[in-house]
Amino acid sequence: MHRIALFLMLAFAAGVAQAQTQSQDIPKRKSGLWEVTKTSTRTSGSTRVLQWCVDEKTDNALMQLAEGGRSEKCKVGKMQREGDKLIVDAVCTIGEQKIEANTHAVITGNFESAYKIESSATYAHPVRGRTEGTAVLAGRWVSACKPGQKPGDIILPSGAKFNPSQPGSGSPPKTPITPRRSGQSAPPAPTAPTGTAH
Repeated sequence: MHRIALFLMLAFAAGVAQAQTQSQDIPKRKSGLWEVTKTSTRTSGSTRVLQWCVDEKTDNALMQLAEGGRSEKCKVGKMQREGDKLIVDAVCTIGEQKIEANTHAVITGNFESAYKIESSATYAHPVRGRTEGTAVLAGRWVSACKPGQKPGDIILPSGAKFNPSQPGSGSPPKTPITPRRSGQSAPPAPTAPTGTAH
């Protein structure tokens, strides 16, 4: 009986230690202003560039892996080093409908100056007529965040600014992702807002 109790205590302690290690190992970008270039099947292969004010203490560089969308959240299941690459398997939820996407990502570079994330995802339900998608996100550190910018602020090419972690911060209107049957046409892409949010 004592041996069983001791085994359970050791197993619990090992599980807690592993969870703490995984939490500590989540990559965090250097504090400052990052320029992020994004290309994905969701944008039909077109490239989008934005700037992101990052605070290293609260950052999670693996929060958006499947498509790099503002409403996307990922939970890392497996992460390991292979030479100079970081291999990540994660389950991401996409859009307001929280569609699940099993995601595999390969990360190169570093989170001090420049990194690149190449990912592929399989959707639990078709998204805009697709059951699979790919994305490439490339980030480079530019400078310290500019006056008036707060950690989490995302600045679009138009100059519009929003912060996904702060409701009502001037976020661009979100277009819900509705599961579609194969063969249905995709809706037109939303246009970027103009002006600077206050």
